Amino acid sequence: MAEALSRDQIEEHLKALEGWTTDGRRIERLYSVAHVQGAAFIVHIAAIQNEFGHHSDATLGYKTVHVSISSSDIGGYVALHDVELARRIHDIASAHGAG
Repeated sequence: MAEALSRDQIEEHLKALEGWTTDGRRIERLYSVAHVQGAAFIVHIAAIQNEFGHHSDATLGYKTVHVSISSSDIGGYVALHDVELARRIHDIASAHGAG
């Protein structure tokens, strides 16, 4: 089972992921992206989630995509694999015009 990271540990990991924030229980990012490109971004996120076997929340809005990640298997806190999922999403964002 994964172990929950402390808020300080999460914040240290997020230094490399511009725009990502934490409240200590989840990591989140709101991307600005055109609507159709945002839909494609959501599909790409879903494919990465399937690869990880870990499904976060990703919401398509008008010119936005909001991503929120935590681990239900550790009570809704953040584990290292959550940070890795955020890193993968971060890495593909620019290909979809998301910033």
